[in-house]
Amino acid sequence: MLFWDLNYLFYMLPAFVLMLLASWYVRSAYSRWSQVPVRSRITGYEAVQRLLARSGLYGIRLEGVAGELTDHYDPQDKVLRLSRSVAEGASVAGLAVAAHELGHALQDYEGYFPLRFRSALVPMVNIGSNLGWILIMVGLFLAASGAAFGVQVAWLGVLAFAGGAVFALATLPVELDASRRAMALLTQTGLIQTEEEQRGVRQVLNAAALTYVAGLATALLQLLYYVSLVSGLGRRDE
Repeated sequence: MLFWDLNYLFYMLPAFVLMLLASWYVRSAYSRWSQVPVRSRITGYEAVQRLLARSGLYGIRLEGVAGELTDHYDPQDKVLRLSRSVAEGASVAGLAVAAHELGHALQDYEGYFPLRFRSALVPMVNIGSNLGWILIMVGLFLAASGAAFGVQVAWLGVLAFAGGAVFALATLPVELDASRRAMALLTQTGLIQTEEEQRGVRQVLNAAALTYVAGLATALLQLLYYVSLVSGLGRRDE
């Protein structure tokens, strides 16, 4: 951030609280349901192998990844990476996470447009998130120095920085669809069999979705802060 002021707190405090709550909820749900074994006694690694074969997906490599809740699918290298607790455990939470990541592999295989759109945004977001900060700071400095075009430079920075909010917005349908696919796959294949298992998978997936909602709220509120900052600067120059 550029300035630590009351306006920044006004915009970002709700987002910080939501992010903390989302992080607590997802870890709480994962911790609870990672202690509940699935009746099928199948591990996350075995579940992914079975679901890959059932879906006709070949060429997807499975690898381990360090940490907890670090599981992800890499569409560039066609690699699905599972943390040790998910890969080796036979828990409700583990199956939920593994199936969710497989949902992303299915999206990639089918050419799911929201996933392709999000992937296309990555280079722009990587550049814009860094360039945006620089342009905003330079613009504010120029405006404070009396340069008439400083506000325009700052607005360019806001525009570049807006890519992060667009990316967060594009991420939400991708993650929700992967969770929907995960629930359907686990239910249809009988990997989860009881109402308790279904409830647990749903809770873990919903908790994960909340983190992306919180991420979107944070990106939007941060963008609004900079819009208000540059807008106020423009009004002072009039």
